[in-house]
Amino acid sequence: MLNRRADKLELLRIAEAVALEKSIDKELIIGSMETGIAKAAKSKFGQDNEIKVLINRDNGDIGVFRKLIIVEKPENINTEISLQNAIILDEENKTKKIGDEILQTLPSFDFGRIAAQTAKQVISYNVREAERERQYNDFIDKKDSILSGIVKRLEFGNVVIDLGKAEAIIQKNEMIPRENIKAGDRIKAYCYDVRRETRGQQIFLSRAHNKFMEKLFIQEVPEIYDGLIEIKSSARDPGSRAKICVKAIDTSLDPVGACVGMRGSRVQAVVNELQGEKIDIVNWSEDPAIVVSNALSPAEVQRVNVDTVSKKLDVILTEENLSKAIGRRGQNVRLATKLMNYEINIMTDQEDSERRQVEFKEKTENFVKNLELDETLGQLLVAEGFSSIDDIKDSNTETLSKIEGIEEDTAKELIERANEFYLKDQEEISKKIKDLGLEEELINHEGLTPGMLVTLGEQKILKLLDFADLASDELTGGYDLVKGERVKIKGYLEDFALSKNEADDLIMSARNKIYKDWVMKYGKKKNKTNYFWESKEINR
Repeated sequence: MLNRRADKLELLRIAEAVALEKSIDKELIIGSMETGIAKAAKSKFGQDNEIKVLINRDNGDIGVFRKLIIVEKPENINTEISLQNAIILDEENKTKKIGDEILQTLPSFDFGRIAAQTAKQVISYNVREAERERQYNDFIDKKDSILSGIVKRLEFGNVVIDLGKAEAIIQKNEMIPRENIKAGDRIKAYCYDVRRETRGQQIFLSRAHNKFMEKLFIQEVPEIYDGLIEIKSSARDPGSRAKICVKAIDTSLDPVGACVGMRGSRVQAVVNELQGEKIDIVNWSEDPAIVVSNALSPAEVQRVNVDTVSKKLDVILTEENLSKAIGRRGQNVRLATKLMNYEINIMTDQEDSERRQVEFKEKTENFVKNLELDETLGQLLVAEGFSSIDDIKDSNTETLSKIEGIEEDTAKELIERANEFYLKDQEEISKKIKDLGLEEELINHEGLTPGMLVTLGEQKILKLLDFADLASDELTGGYDLVKGERVKIKGYLEDFALSKNEADDLIMSARNKIYKDWVMKYGKKKNKTNYFWESKEINR
């Protein structure tokens, strides 16, 4: 019908061969052929016709039909037919009624060049889509596992991997830096995502992902595979250094020793796969102080102050161990921070002593000045753990009177003065907020206390937009390397014991509020990377 010289069974043989090669259903290939031929037939008989093609699965015969709807008075001869004419076409249509569909057999035709190209494009597209769907179904269960394949080609820094039934891609930023890979190499990588894509690769691999190292340890250490040892967390600087924290479920096991292996055989196998990346194996503990001491090895830690609420760790060590703890370009402390999910502040014992003295003096002066106390009583309160006037306000007579040197009457007087100061301070803060000119939107932003608002106002941060423009480090403070020296950077709200996560939440909620208001005001969403600066211009 389509090509008189071709064997009718040739189409079936082609379908079977393609299905076998692509590992997809033969029926889907034949269905794609029917769709492609129907597309070509439309070019021959007219685009207004609704064409249906049926390929006989046994002998390869191809039937081309036109769908027609039976109506009383046909208006479009390409899609409608009267019942009388339908019966003329086929006696079997006598049983049909108004509204039914019939199939009119169309005459045989030969593919022209354009029609053949159209059919080929449709078939190729459907086969590609079926192949992608098959790949997705085959590999979705392999997500979060290590896959092995052969390097097929390199494209713009990305590496295309042949996995046998599919191709995967390792993007440039997911490669180990300075890794020498060439076509034909067998390579392992961690599958971090499998997704449906209209074009391009569906399977995404990584050799720089933290999970890649973890999965390698699972392969090399039977105790981890069997669940006797648990990997708590990991952190990597790909190609340079990594840390992994492990916990023994079976207390009789040494988790670090098990991961290292006989003469370092197990950890060395992982190191070799990671192109010589140095790995520190850290023993996990319920006590963050112990973990951070192990994580900062080879530095010897003297003392650790833990703040579990704000998730901060003050690590105190000697001057000789300072450079070891920080590491080259801050690598050691940076990896330890990622490993523990704590903010780590490293300082020498001298810096800690000076800091404590300054804090003690400031707290004492605060009590002396605002509660009208003598210096001795102020020092006594600080020594007993009272750091602010709020602590005294929220305390009770019984607690205060237990302190040696403080009688019950004195305790009552202290609490009374603390309450008076609090009320007076709140009035002054409210007045100061008004005088500074802070906008209501910023004042009402959830999470910001009156004291925080005053501090922000003094730094000329008066609008919610100004606040949203900040980075979390600008609020909490931190350390920076200036000309090779570690310099303390004070944050705007550092005195309020704000954690980095809390700062991130405050800033992100402000940005979301601005974005929503901007969308409602201007009626359409623009690129999220642009709206913020556009809105700043608008507000100006």
